[in-house]
Amino acid sequence: MALELNQSKHRIYEYVESRMSFIAPNLSIIVGASTAAKIMGIAGGLTNLSKMPACNLMLLGAQRKTLSGFSSTSLLPHTGFIYHCDVVQSLPPDLRRKAARLAAAKCTLAARVDSFHESSDGKVGYDLKEEIERKFDKWQEPPPVKQVKPLPAPLDGQRKKRGGRRYRKMKERLGLTEIRKDANRMTFAEIEDDAYQEDLGFSLGQLGKSGSGRIRQAQVNEATKARISKSLQRTLQKQSMTYGGKSTVRDRSSGTSSSVAFTPLQGLEIVNPQAAEKKVAEANQKYFSNMAEFLKVKKESKM
Repeated sequence: MALELNQSKHRIYEYVESRMSFIAPNLSIIVGASTAAKIMGIAGGLTNLSKMPACNLMLLGAQRKTLSGFSSTSLLPHTGFIYHCDVVQSLPPDLRRKAARLAAAKCTLAARVDSFHESSDGKVGYDLKEEIERKFDKWQEPPPVKQVKPLPAPLDGQRKKRGGRRYRKMKERLGLTEIRKDANRMTFAEIEDDAYQEDLGFSLGQLGKSGSGRIRQAQVNEATKARISKSLQRTLQKQSMTYGGKSTVRDRSSGTSSSVAFTPLQGLEIVNPQAAEKKVAEANQKYFSNMAEFLKVKKESKM
């Protein structure tokens, strides 16, 4: 009975295939009469096939389940009759799923045209098949060869360079100071001492060394020297002035110096030996200091 049913099914398919050029000419042109008859038979007629979306049309004839005990590696999920038709199978395997989606979309359009009995000569089917083949050829084209472009000609325009006194002063201020230069300078064939115990290998160079080997003393650059305002200079000078007798510790003078003097008139007399020096220093501070100001300005008498 199963064999008879199978023979009857094939006989019906053969009859439908022979009549597909009259029933659905546009659909049979795209995927062939055999595949068109199969999908139309599963869909339940041309009218039901025309109402079906392309995503469902692509799944007609898909094998949903495998037999128990058999390998499922050769089973392709979500593939139906359209995937196994000759148009799709002519492409490489990596393009077949994409081609099946495109063929299903065009089959949907052709089935709707056939359901309304339009374009009986198959003109719409030929146009759709040409479009499909054109896209297939486009997919299989080799990628375009990259052209090696030469580098553009460099622009010979001169760069804008900032100049002037202010810019030079700024460069002098931001330049290396003499202290930094001494710290960066190393003595040949001499083991350097580490500046910190934590940072091994970091030394101060020739900074603070007496025998640096240089013939001349380092010239102090006035531009990079730290600037002090005049008011701060006055304050520092006032703080550095000594009032009263100098001690041997502060002045670093001899430890045998004393403020007791012998005079022929009074004998022993306690005097300040630095009083004269202090008086001269105060006078110089008042009149000849760099920070001194005009005390009195005589006005010229009008004649």
